[in-house]
Amino acid sequence: MRTLRPNVYSVGAIDWDTRLFDRLIPLPDGTSYNAYVVKGSEKTALLDTVDPTMTAVLLNNIVKIGADKLDYIIAHHGEQDHSGSLSDVLLMYPDAKIVTNSRCKEMLIDLLDIEDDKFVTIDDGQTLSLGDKTLQFVYTPWVHWPETMSTYVPEDKILFSCDFFGAHLATSSLFVDDEATVYEAAKRYYAEIMMPFRKQINANLTKLANLDIEMIGPSHGPVYDKPGFIIEAYRDWVSDSVRNKVVVPYVSMHGSTGEMVSHFVEALMDRDIIVKQFELSTVDIGKLAIELVDAATIVIGSPTVLAGAHPAAVYAAFMANAIRPKAKFASIIGSFGWGGKTVEQLTGLMSNLKIELLEPVLVKGQPKEAAFVAIDRLADEILAKHKEAGIVN
Repeated sequence: MRTLRPNVYSVGAIDWDTRLFDRLIPLPDGTSYNAYVVKGSEKTALLDTVDPTMTAVLLNNIVKIGADKLDYIIAHHGEQDHSGSLSDVLLMYPDAKIVTNSRCKEMLIDLLDIEDDKFVTIDDGQTLSLGDKTLQFVYTPWVHWPETMSTYVPEDKILFSCDFFGAHLATSSLFVDDEATVYEAAKRYYAEIMMPFRKQINANLTKLANLDIEMIGPSHGPVYDKPGFIIEAYRDWVSDSVRNKVVVPYVSMHGSTGEMVSHFVEALMDRDIIVKQFELSTVDIGKLAIELVDAATIVIGSPTVLAGAHPAAVYAAFMANAIRPKAKFASIIGSFGWGGKTVEQLTGLMSNLKIELLEPVLVKGQPKEAAFVAIDRLADEILAKHKEAGIVN
């Protein structure tokens, strides 16, 4: 239990040990499940709960601040790492009402089987008085579920943003004290979870610009007591601008594709293009996602397996298609033994991306001089495309 402002407390839990979120997303630095208590002169509200594995920590922290009564539990989001302790909190504070929007109410009833009469539904912009503190509810849908909302406390100028601006980072610091570390964790979080909803996030940023925000309390990671840092980062990430950068996820079985990738990366570097190379059988998929946030071009390297791309390359294409980076161009390089449909398979897996496909380079067997000439030509084309797009002078 720690204090953000007078009578505003952090009561969530730090998860130092978990290394995989939703059995899908790597957590190299753990995470936190943030919940907050706002005590007004007349009423007290708990903002979100925590993952069910951390229920005891949450309840103990609420007791520590002397909250003998909770009048309201604000539910910003239906996902269980936010709502998973809700039923237990209601057992301890049976008179509390769950305050949320109608869509989140439906989800919580479906997920947790909570009775209808426990809810108070609110509209976008509606306020709830706690006495000398006010909760103003702001709908922020698709960050990253359709029902997600935030809460603003105007007296303290704090925005409780739910997953918006979050970072999977276990830290003993209540507030951001290492911007570089938090930036990478927040960018990873954005890349893996938020990036498919870039347009909606941009609209929500515009909406929040009307609020006087001095502090942001997200649902994961430390609190931003200098919120301009993360707001500006998000504005950059959701913008249409990309960097003069090529991301090269690849896998090689017997060395041919690897040899092509090595030549290709050197060719790009010779042309002053930033390159991020990832070997897919050992990659931290989160680091790959981070680099996809602002890359201009994606080039996948793959050998041919059973007439198609290597499964690791298939996964990379599938992931890129799912998280929808703003890349402008893409291509494929690789090798085959006697035939196959690697190009057709990988391009078909990236149909969500608004990219121009540059001519792939696939060779039979070991790459020879003609293959390296074709790779140099691809590097030249990428540089020319970046110049045409205004990415590089």
